[in-house]
Amino acid sequence: MANPATKWLIAAFAATLLAGCSGSEPEIVEKPDPVHFESGDECHVCGMVITNFPGPKGQAFTEREQNIRKFCSTKDMFAWFLQPENENRDHTLYVHNMAETHWDSPDDTHLIDAREAFYVVGSNLNGAMGPTLASFANKTDATDFAAEHGGNVLAFAEVTLEHLNNGMTMHDMSGMDDMAGMHDADEAGMADDHISHSTEH
Repeated sequence: MANPATKWLIAAFAATLLAGCSGSEPEIVEKPDPVHFESGDECHVCGMVITNFPGPKGQAFTEREQNIRKFCSTKDMFAWFLQPENENRDHTLYVHNMAETHWDSPDDTHLIDAREAFYVVGSNLNGAMGPTLASFANKTDATDFAAEHGGNVLAFAEVTLEHLNNGMTMHDMSGMDDMAGMHDADEAGMADDHISHSTEH
């Protein structure tokens, strides 16, 4: 009678033989190519018309590449992707390479793998409705952009929701400062007008 070890080896060999005969192979899902942004496309996050705004845009292919979501900015793409239900999924993501295209009207022939890109957070150039992340195919271009326009260079995996929120806060504070300056200037102008009017009388 065969001992237990021999029985186990025979069973393992039989299982291997059956697997080999079945001809089954791991299913390979091809990575989809990026698509063009059309004039009527709306942002999956905010609903704004994507092509109405400057700066890099984003795309995400989801659910085994059956669905595509488009974003009016890289910031909105990250805001969606960094949610717990999306972050750990193997989505295919694309962004514009801003080293090869104009900021005001990005060319869709220069869409690159978002996971391989580098991002400048906190620059002085705005995307859709405010601050965004400038995206680049290589770190050198991102560093050169940051030297000219400000901000910090991050790899894809380094971008967090905190970066997005801090960027918005800084932008809002800057906008409030500008409005405060305009308000002060208006008040000063009104005071000067009042003094001039009083002097005339």
